[in-house]
Amino acid sequence: MLQDPNGPMIYKGIYHLFYQWNQNGAVMDVNKTVWGHATSTDLINWITLSPAIRPSRPSDINGCWSGSVTILPNGKPVILYTGNDRYNRQVQNLVKPKNLTDPYLRHWTKSPENPLVTPSPVNHINSSAFRDPTTAWFGRDGRWRITTGSQEGRRGLAILHTSKDFVIWKQSPKPLHYHDGTGMWECPDFFPVARTDSRGLDTSFSSGPMVKHVLKVSLTDTFNDYYTIGTYDEVRDVYVPDKGFVQDETAPRYDYGKFYASKTFYDSVNQRRILWGWVNESSPEKDNIKKGWAGLQAIPRKVWLDESGKRLVQWPVKEIERLRTTQVKWGNKLLKGGSVMEVHGVTAPQADVEVFFKVSGFDLEKADVIEPGWTDPQLICSQRNASSGLGPFGLMVLASKNMEEYTSVNIRIFRAGENSKEHVVVMCSDQSTSSLEKGNDKTTYGAFLDISPYQPISLRTLIDKSIVESFGGKGKTCITSRVYPKLAIGERTHLFAFNKGSQNVNVLSLSAWSMKSSL
Repeated sequence: MLQDPNGPMIYKGIYHLFYQWNQNGAVMDVNKTVWGHATSTDLINWITLSPAIRPSRPSDINGCWSGSVTILPNGKPVILYTGNDRYNRQVQNLVKPKNLTDPYLRHWTKSPENPLVTPSPVNHINSSAFRDPTTAWFGRDGRWRITTGSQEGRRGLAILHTSKDFVIWKQSPKPLHYHDGTGMWECPDFFPVARTDSRGLDTSFSSGPMVKHVLKVSLTDTFNDYYTIGTYDEVRDVYVPDKGFVQDETAPRYDYGKFYASKTFYDSVNQRRILWGWVNESSPEKDNIKKGWAGLQAIPRKVWLDESGKRLVQWPVKEIERLRTTQVKWGNKLLKGGSVMEVHGVTAPQADVEVFFKVSGFDLEKADVIEPGWTDPQLICSQRNASSGLGPFGLMVLASKNMEEYTSVNIRIFRAGENSKEHVVVMCSDQSTSSLEKGNDKTTYGAFLDISPYQPISLRTLIDKSIVESFGGKGKTCITSRVYPKLAIGERTHLFAFNKGSQNVNVLSLSAWSMKSSL
């Protein structure tokens, strides 16, 4: 079973991805977790290597858990990771490459100083909730800093440690950030973003007026990832979210579907920040055991700060386009209310589809008024047969010929009030009809999409047999689904554009590419 992405980096032109892995089956065994290791030159085609870190010492004998890579000033990568020690305490450990001339970094050596940080009555750290150290950043005072996820009662916090030599770590008097009532903060990620453009910044990039910081935490209460945007005070060593952001379940999410334990890294070669996320299964455990594997990583995404400063934008890395083959194009087609149109000529089980919809101003006036109590987009998307004046319209992917099975990725538009000229746009990924298999998770996902419906509405969906990754509004909202159809398999898979609303919608353009498999 494959889980959390760990320590992604680029070293000597080679991309590395480590990940939580149970080599022995499709069910996670936390006491036997190793760091799986794969390398790539293009983020798309990967070579699997031997595990980089295995349980072997008292400080990690019960599992080598999540952590991060830091590139030191001399270009040397090092890993800090959480070990579950012989007493089942969560402690922090260091490993270094055995041979720096090997660009594949096939062998790693554990520090004799491990564990570097151990919970104790003196530091008051919860020994059962102290894990997943971040990439370190270098302060103006010449000290490295890391933050590690923890929990005190119902308070979630990011504990801060500093070090001059990366071996002796001192706990700071205050956490980097905390919030009451959230429970455990797993897999924290802390990084700077530029305010003016989409380029990425090194994790140690200094704060300033043109820089914001992002703190992402994975909440075990909901198994979702949430992020806030704010300011890092380098003097006080604290992070303060901007007004309107709270580090809890009200915060924005990278992805409103199956996407957890995410981790970013700075790609110094291409000056971009890249996001990885673990996508778990929708099939029951017995089916996972039968097929012999479970869990995968989402397509890596470039991530940057939206020009509004209120959200992050994500987009599949440009390298994914190398898998495109045959293209099918539509131009300016009318999707009448209640209509379905098949997209022919594309390999529907593996495709990259980008469509731009346009709704006339006249039709926008006919949109239904959103109900006052409809504040949860997931519930809006879950309403069966809830066609409105405008939508749902979008794509039916991984569909059977007669549509007994399909996953609907769609848009709905509502007026904000009876006399309002404002609109509410909702993006949905509906798995409810994805499979005739009874035991699968068929949750319907939904999120608000902060766009003006007077402008063309973009929707891009990457389809790969059992995974559907969708990007609305050019990456302002993302939803990932896992589906296991019984009928819509291989050549029996179809792709449709549809409009179940009563008002017409224009397809300004649709481009669908067949996608070849990566190595």
